[in-house]
Parts: sequence; structure tokens; C-alpha cells
Amino acid sequence: MQTNFTAEQLADPHVATSEKILRKCVHCGFCTATCPTYVTLGNELDSPRGRIYLIKDMLENGRPADAEVVTHIDRCLSCLACTTTCPSGVDYMHLVDHARMHIEETYRRPFWNRLTRNILAATLPYPSRFRLALKAAALGRPFAGFFKRFKAFEPFGAMLDLAPKTLPKAPASSKPGTYEAAGERRGRVAILSGCAQPVLKPGINEATIRLLTRLGVEVVAPAGEVCCGSLVHHMGREAQALEAARRNVDVWLAEVEKGGLDAIIITASGCGTTIKDYGFMLRLDPVYAGKAARVSALAKDVTEYLATLDLPQQEAKGLTVAYHSACSMQHGQKITMAPKTLLKKAGFTVRDPAEGHLCCGSAGTYNILQPEISAKLKARKVKNIEATKPDLIATGNIGCITQIATGTAVPILHTVELLDWAYGGEKPVAISNLATKMPA
Repeated sequence: MQTNFTAEQLADPHVATSEKILRKCVHCGFCTATCPTYVTLGNELDSPRGRIYLIKDMLENGRPADAEVVTHIDRCLSCLACTTTCPSGVDYMHLVDHARMHIEETYRRPFWNRLTRNILAATLPYPSRFRLALKAAALGRPFAGFFKRFKAFEPFGAMLDLAPKTLPKAPASSKPGTYEAAGERRGRVAILSGCAQPVLKPGINEATIRLLTRLGVEVVAPAGEVCCGSLVHHMGREAQALEAARRNVDVWLAEVEKGGLDAIIITASGCGTTIKDYGFMLRLDPVYAGKAARVSALAKDVTEYLATLDLPQQEAKGLTVAYHSACSMQHGQKITMAPKTLLKKAGFTVRDPAEGHLCCGSAGTYNILQPEISAKLKARKVKNIEATKPDLIATGNIGCITQIATGTAVPILHTVELLDWAYGGEKPVAISNLATKMPA
């Protein structure tokens, strides 16, 4: 793609990076076939190619974002299916991230949209606030239908629909501490505690810690860790995202100095994609650029790390698992085979749903801010999953778990919860409820 940026514009490193990305696009349109919003809406401006044209026009002319640009960029899930499909290697992720920053800096959103986004940014990244908000949702749940009748209040109705009726208690694993390896130590890792996941499903990290320590890996949950910054990063709030990134970099590198780390284990793939991008996000910070790159190199999805431990083959469990590959896993981190290989080794029959490349509609805060499109994507995803006739669904991202669970009666678990049970850990409640299908 030909570009016409001035030398003055290219002096801005963000613009210079985006210009290089734009020049790689050859207008082929392969991306439209795998873009969830284009497939759903059929509007060229809701495809990666269309958004690239909008971003180019906005940045090249040095103008503020307008309502049209914001509408179509906001509809982007950042699922990154386009980056997997693109034959030219267009780095759409960093281009749309830049566009979101530009929107945040130059566009004044309508009042209710600003309020909704401010509430999300001030609540979701903070576990104690998030827990309190979910408890308060019990009072608002009867009014969900009322909120959904008005476009401006629709996100509040979506929040109430997504809020679980009960919350698990905060586990000991949500607090800083060290979990010693059983037997001879073969590794030492840090684990990301996260923000939403320890509130919604603390059992995921508990299962991870149990499994890793049984396998001889010491696990440390460092003090001072915060949200990875993904949620606010994808809202264009770059200063808040970079502040979180710097804090986590300091915390994890302190652990490296203290006792060494083989990896930073991440059990939410959405967080993993962002943490692996810390090196890019902080590339312009002379103090943190090198340190962030070290952290990104250490970041590993839990299945990515487990794949290096050569786990033994287990007996068949008599259970069929539909594996949902989260977008942040397959497109963001390019991890496609490890989770399924591990599940098969653990004794599960694994099935791939049709259209596995398409997003389930969760995408961070997307199912709150774009509930109509999200609901259509969820229905499509659930239909494809249920067509495999599974006993269980497995995935590696808390957002997908929460989203898909609201559309199906098939139990959905994190991949590591199944692996923990298969290799000597506790049987998940969802599996206990399938007792009639269990082998004797």
C-alpha cells in the first residue's frame, strides 16, 4: 500500500511504525474471509482491510478520529484472525492498537459511552473492586431487561447478564507466596495471579499450582503484581496499560534476581498475548525497554510450558472434549497444537469444532461494549461446539469460559483443570456431575 506521510509525521515513532505496517498491505482481501465482524455484518469497513483504509486516512491526514472511524474500530474484536490469514505479514495488532490510542487522545465519546468505559477501566483490573461490583450485581440483575431496551444502557444489561449468581471464595493462591516442588526440584516459575480470573474462577490457578508442584516445579506468586494491562490497553488507555506493565516487569525481574525463573506462567491467554508484547509496548522507554523484552521472553502459556515437561500418556478417560482455541491463544500467541496434544496424552478424546478460527465474541470487554455482535458470535460458536457432541468443553481463557458458559449447558473448564485431574489432582465438580459417563 502506498503511503504519503510527511517527514514531520514520521518523526513520531508510533506513526513511523504504523506507516511500515500499512505499506505491507496489498489489498488482497484474504483477511475478510476470517474476520468475525465482516462475516457477521458484511460491511467492508468492518473488515481488517476496511479498517486499515480508515486508519491510514486518519493518520496520514493528521486529523482527529470521527464517529465513523470510532464505530468501525470499536467493532474490531482484536481477535487477530486476520494476522493468521494475511499472506503479507501485516501487523494488524499494533496498527489497531495505535488507532485506539489515537481515538482515546482525539475523540470525545458520548457521555454514557465514556461512563461505561470509565467504570470498566476502574473496576475490572482490580480484583477487590471487581468482586464488590459482582456482589452488587445481584441487586441490579432484575433490571437487566430494562437496561437492554435503551441503546445507551445496553452495556449495563450485558454486564448484569454476564455476572455470575454466586462467587467462589478468594483462595490462598490469590495471595503472594511460594509453593514448593514435590520431590526433586526441576524448575522454578512465577505465576500471574491476574485480575478477573481469581475472582471468577480461582480454581484455575489452584489447579495449575497443584499440577506444577507435583511435577517438581516450584511456583511463586510474587507480591506487588497487578493486572497485565490488557483490558485498558485494548481500550486505548496506553498510559494506564504501560504503568501496569512497568510494575509487573519490576516484580518479575526481582524474582529472577532472587532465585531465577524458568518461565512466567500465564493461565489466561488474553493476558499472555499482552505480556509477550511488553517488549514492544515499552520499546520507547529507555529504562524499561530491555527489561520488558526479558519478561516477554520468559512469558509462557501454561500449556506451552507443560509441553516441555514430557508428561506421560494416561489411560482413556471415556470423555469427549471439544477444544475451543481462544483467539489470543491461536492467533495472538500462535499456540495451536500444545493444548490438544496435552489433552490427548491425558486420556481425553479431543474434537475440533467447525469454524474454530472465529471468535466467540468475548474479547475482553467486547461482550459488554458490543453486546449485539457478541451475542451473534456466541450463538454461532456454541452451535459449532455442540455439533461435536462433547461431554466437556476445554479452553485456555477466562473470557471465553465466561462467554460460552452463558450459551450452553455443556460444562466448560480450563484445559489445566482437566490436566490437573488426569495427573493425580482433584476431580473438577463438572466431571463429578458426569459420573454416569465415567469409567469404573
